[in-house]
Amino acid sequence: MTTAAKKTPVVLIAAGPTREKLDPVRFISNYSTGTFGYELAYEAIRRGAHVILVSGPTNLKAPQGVKLIGVETALEMRRAVLAELRKADYIIMSAAVCDWRLEKVAPRKIKRSSGKTTLRLIENPDILSEVCAHKAHRVVVGFALETENLEKNALKKLFRKNADLIVANALRKQSPIFGDNNVNVVIIDRFGNRLRVRNRSKRDLSKIILDKVLSFNI
Repeated sequence: MTTAAKKTPVVLIAAGPTREKLDPVRFISNYSTGTFGYELAYEAIRRGAHVILVSGPTNLKAPQGVKLIGVETALEMRRAVLAELRKADYIIMSAAVCDWRLEKVAPRKIKRSSGKTTLRLIENPDILSEVCAHKAHRVVVGFALETENLEKNALKKLFRKNADLIVANALRKQSPIFGDNNVNVVIIDRFGNRLRVRNRSKRDLSKIILDKVLSFNI
């Protein structure tokens, strides 16, 4: 009697910040370093998964063996993630995507004027919601960074977007998130189970998150 070979899981990870151009020399962005997403990619590779890493601009080196897709804007990240979605079994949306972009990018450098400049912003697409709407059998992980009501807001986001797991952390002055080595998180699954992890490195947290993600039957 022969045993069917176990399928190698495909993990799609979105990581890093996005940038939204104002003019040819300026952009708006956030403080994300991409460390969490890259640590998740390293851990998934160590576990023998095929990894697709869609990354905004970072100074990090991607692990050997990943399929790296570099993007800059939220719209570029959306296109790349949706294009790779069908190949994936697990999708981890750890990227810090800009919620807004300029309505019209200036073709030339914006000059100083009377001391006031008005920038008209429009909302970017909600990539996590779109992924969850088309996830079918796939497992989708979202991330939430909150300044208040951490678990309440994370739980609302989990169910509103129809994700399977959410990793939530709080932004506090005494415990910065972006670029910090050790962080506190709460991991909540779609069944309402909560795992609170304190003062752990992002490398250690990546192992914990992957344990949770791969425990889902698909």
